[in-house]
Amino acid sequence: MRRSEPPRDPQARALASLAASSLSRRRLLSGAGLGLAGAGLAACAPPLPPAATGPTGPKLPVDKSATDKTVAFANWTAYLDYDEEAKNYPTLEAFIKETGIQASYTEDIEDNDAYVSKIKPQLQATPPQDINRDIFALTDWMANRVIRDGLVQPLDLIRMPHAANLLDSLKDVSFDPGRKYSLTWQSGFAGIGYDKSKVGRELKSLSDLWADDLKGKVVALSEMRDTLGLIMQSQGVDISGSFTKDQVSKAMDEVSKRIADQNIRRIKGNSYMEDLKSGNAIAGIVWSGDLFILRAETENENWEFVIPDSGGTLWSDNMMIPITSTHRRNAMALMDYYYRPDVAAQVAAYVNYVCPVVGAQAELAKTDPELAESPFIFPTSEWIAEHKIQGFRALDAQEDADYSAMWAKVVGN
Repeated sequence: MRRSEPPRDPQARALASLAASSLSRRRLLSGAGLGLAGAGLAACAPPLPPAATGPTGPKLPVDKSATDKTVAFANWTAYLDYDEEAKNYPTLEAFIKETGIQASYTEDIEDNDAYVSKIKPQLQATPPQDINRDIFALTDWMANRVIRDGLVQPLDLIRMPHAANLLDSLKDVSFDPGRKYSLTWQSGFAGIGYDKSKVGRELKSLSDLWADDLKGKVVALSEMRDTLGLIMQSQGVDISGSFTKDQVSKAMDEVSKRIADQNIRRIKGNSYMEDLKSGNAIAGIVWSGDLFILRAETENENWEFVIPDSGGTLWSDNMMIPITSTHRRNAMALMDYYYRPDVAAQVAAYVNYVCPVVGAQAELAKTDPELAESPFIFPTSEWIAEHKIQGFRALDAQEDADYSAMWAKVVGN
């Protein structure tokens, strides 16, 4: 990946450090040791969704892993180390060579709702219909839903020795106590992204995005908890606390106003990146790691990611095995492989998101000590508090249904 001279201001230096490695998109954690890393992630961990009861669905399909050496992984865009010259994923190629399991990887997920709405009818059919994927990665709140609805298979952790490297702060999430059905893929932040050369000034707050000269040039995320969460924070709401429906409605009204006034060009899932690459948008509400990838792919050092002065959001995505997979052991082998610290470090250096694997920071420090110190990979509790980063609190079933319906109307779905 391309390196460049680090910017002078501390935050920009951290960002450049993240983008500097040829494998960069989401970062790890651990400053003066694992205690610091664990403390940082624990401090910024999203509020836990209501406890799921676990799958109660159909009997598991026959596992063909022993005779059919394949596994198919569905994930989000720019979320795995990629070699532009070889046109492949280095860590995935290494897994294939090491195990003989032919692993395929597709960037299927645009946003949680769109993806699950597409596959859920097949998973809930009688009998279930194969979705031709053996692993998918969904955000905490959606992971809670699919586990609750019996759409995923249990993990056999005794066959996954490296899964023990999961950070302690992530082991007992309420939607999956003891991680019986899921493993964290990466975590990350939502904030403001913009091209400094085209905007011509610093953007520090959500209100800065609504300037007249940015009309029609701003994108926002279709993930409700990120876009709405940032706006609620800007309105003085503690999104990790007991906010009200009126407070949610007020934030929804703000989004509707910005769409009507043409401040916001589009609200999109992962494909918002295309508007930024093309120049149709020059600023927006974005995910942290995407901006580092954007720097590398466009060779434009002017792309900047900042946590708004009113705060940022934190989330985690989780690997799970759909109920229709007939390659359960192969899927577990791949999930376990990505919990090896050396492999996790390679992925973290590319994706620039918070890595959930103990020991990955030490591995990354061997090849890029500066990158391994970045707060976007290894946030400390002090850094999290200073930047007012919060997780969007868990919604109960009625709130989830009500707010999701309201959001669908706002974004035009």
